[in-house]
Amino acid sequence: MRKALLLTLILALFIGVMPSMAQDVFRVAAVAPSATNDLAFSQSMYDGLMAIQAQMGEDAFQFDFQDGTFIVDDAAVALREWAGSGDYDLVIAHGSQFGSVVEELAAEFSEVSFAWGTDESTFGLDNVYAYTAAADEGGFVNGVLAGLMTESNVIGVVGPIEVGDAKLYVDGFVDGVAASNADATVNVVYIQSFSDVPLATEAAETHIANGADILTGTAQMVVGAIAVGSESGARWFGTQASQADLAGDSAVAFQVYKWEVILADIIDNIQMGTLGGQSYSLTLANGGLVMEFAG
Repeated sequence: MRKALLLTLILALFIGVMPSMAQDVFRVAAVAPSATNDLAFSQSMYDGLMAIQAQMGEDAFQFDFQDGTFIVDDAAVALREWAGSGDYDLVIAHGSQFGSVVEELAAEFSEVSFAWGTDESTFGLDNVYAYTAAADEGGFVNGVLAGLMTESNVIGVVGPIEVGDAKLYVDGFVDGVAASNADATVNVVYIQSFSDVPLATEAAETHIANGADILTGTAQMVVGAIAVGSESGARWFGTQASQADLAGDSAVAFQVYKWEVILADIIDNIQMGTLGGQSYSLTLANGGLVMEFAG
């Protein structure tokens, strides 16, 4: 009788402490301006979070991802709700347009970790991580190859807005072409939008009409330019994510963002009690930027 009672007490104690012994789940909420399958900026972060989940396991890492939130006010609503809920270990604002919102919310919710990019500023707040990509590195590689491959010596670039990693990529690409082919002309057009596919299509068509046999560009609107390249026989060089399947026979080389490289470090820091105050950059050297080649 005494043994049965003792066993019952032990089992009761064990069951009572089981919840505290369970592995803590690291939870992330992220907002992004375009779709998770945009073959560009938003997909790169979604893929990075999926890679972290594969590494840590679904029992240890979970995330919510609100895509298609280009309007800043809409993103602000989601970010505030997540920060105030207390349910998330990290709140990510994936888009440089969200910087002012992060700065305001991080100051208000000082016990919540925020991350945002692409930018290098933490606003001097110790609960903000900033991240960017040295996109000029892969841009230079693409540019060197484009300079060697062009037959018309005319290359077209469809850029979004002249800021952040988009500008870095374009600048690096132009420098790369100049390094490999001094006779080539690189025509750069910024359409002043990250998402306007028809305008990107029009810009690409103008490049082709002006003799370009190679095209490149950055941001989610490049799907329009890729279609033009495929139809005209121009070669395509991409960045942020691989667009090889969409580009088909036009595909040449792609600089792919691997955000999981910095996300893993940010998660480790938060788990050890460091809520923010650091900036990160994806590079070819740290494996955050990876070159992928078609064929």
